[in-house]
Amino acid sequence: MTRKIKIFDTTLRDGEQSPGASMNTQEKLVVTRQLLRLGVDVIEAGFPISSPGDFKSVQQIAEVVGDKAVVCGLTRAVEKDIDVCADALKNCPRPRIHTGIGVSPEHLKYKFRGMTLDEAIERGVHAVKHARTYVEDVEFYAEDAGRAPFEDLARMIEAVIAAGATVVNIPDTTGYNMPWYFGERIKYLCDHVKGIENVTISVHCHNDLGMATALAMEGVRNGATQVECTINGLGERAGNTAMEEVVMAIAMHEAELDAHTDINSSEFLQASRLVSSITGFPVQPNKAIVGANAFAHSSGIHQDGVIKERSTYEIIDPSSVGAAGSSIVLTARSGHAALRMRLEQLGYQIEDGEEFEKVHKAFLELADRKKEVMDEDLHSLMGERAREESALYTLKSTQISCGQPLTPTATVTLVDPFGNERTACDYGTGPVDALCKAIDKVVQADCDLTEFSVQSVTRGIDALGEVTIRITAADGQVYSGRGSECDITVSSAKAYLNALNRMLQKQV
Repeated sequence: MTRKIKIFDTTLRDGEQSPGASMNTQEKLVVTRQLLRLGVDVIEAGFPISSPGDFKSVQQIAEVVGDKAVVCGLTRAVEKDIDVCADALKNCPRPRIHTGIGVSPEHLKYKFRGMTLDEAIERGVHAVKHARTYVEDVEFYAEDAGRAPFEDLARMIEAVIAAGATVVNIPDTTGYNMPWYFGERIKYLCDHVKGIENVTISVHCHNDLGMATALAMEGVRNGATQVECTINGLGERAGNTAMEEVVMAIAMHEAELDAHTDINSSEFLQASRLVSSITGFPVQPNKAIVGANAFAHSSGIHQDGVIKERSTYEIIDPSSVGAAGSSIVLTARSGHAALRMRLEQLGYQIEDGEEFEKVHKAFLELADRKKEVMDEDLHSLMGERAREESALYTLKSTQISCGQPLTPTATVTLVDPFGNERTACDYGTGPVDALCKAIDKVVQADCDLTEFSVQSVTRGIDALGEVTIRITAADGQVYSGRGSECDITVSSAKAYLNALNRMLQKQV
């Protein structure tokens, strides 16, 4: 038997910290169910003290997960953080508190205003001991371990193990390390820290230099038995280690690494599409494992080789990561049963009755405009419904007049939070500019539109156009909005309104 490498997913915590990638509780629960289908060992559900919404999400995720996986909450090395996290996890069958403090000279000098290493170790030890009064499973992170002197890091890790930590997290917080140097760091700890053989060694690597997966693999090669990662590599700045990449790398090199995972890799493509749809972060076509072109062959030489024997150019069987696709083809002639089955496979649970009939009606309207409804269309359909149900303002109608040499004008009718219809019109440099200005007249929110992108959800001239918009509020916070419709001007109006609703709900 090879060593089992535990997979610690932090899509719902570190992944959600990407500007514009925030998820509400219901969206987090959909992702959670997909993580359970993947078979992850640990789900980091959030940072409970950061907001009431995060506290609620951690509570509800713990209920959904039950005893199927460990549910983890993040804290700083602060008693209040730990108390709140323990409260959020109090009904969780397998809780873990994840606490820690900085260890690098840069963090101690600047972030902690000249704190000494001894003081940091003392705070870390106290945090671990306090967390152990609530739970048996405590993970300690030595933040910015990638830039700490080996001896300083070893001192801190040995102290927290003695205090009761069951998992020690060695993060390359800034993505600074070269892979071989990070591997040496893990090996040094294995060779010099008393008691480290009795705990789980975890690695949490960022992708600032594009090497997060390589860093994590060097960690595994040198003794780590847990990898912290996210779906699609989502995360702070340039992102985290991508779960799909590290799991498949371990699978391909199991013997030489003396390692394996228990992940159901056939769920990777579905997980990737789900997270992309919910966050509005598209997956680049050439993304390893889950990109649209990961198993596509354009060159004639490659095509010839693959036709003769797949393994000439593919080291991974596409079906092993879910790339084979579903055999169910949804059209306007599909009934309730087929739609329900596919939605459940995609992670959506809808009660029978009026709620499902509304979904089915929306599905039929979409199917009438398209020859075939793909999984991506269903994700957009469900996302659109979720956005409308939680919205303060909803779009009732829009009309655009534009062309050369006409001045683009837009008229919109919105339904406000009190159920009143409000209509406004304006003009702009283009149809989208005119739409946004007309919406601003009704909503009257203070923000700047900083990013606009549009892409087709599927192939074909009849594809849905999905628009992603990011706005920056007066306080500097970034909010994203998405909208999908066959008419991209309507998609644009829905996306802008979705971003405004998110901003207004946060400010309430």
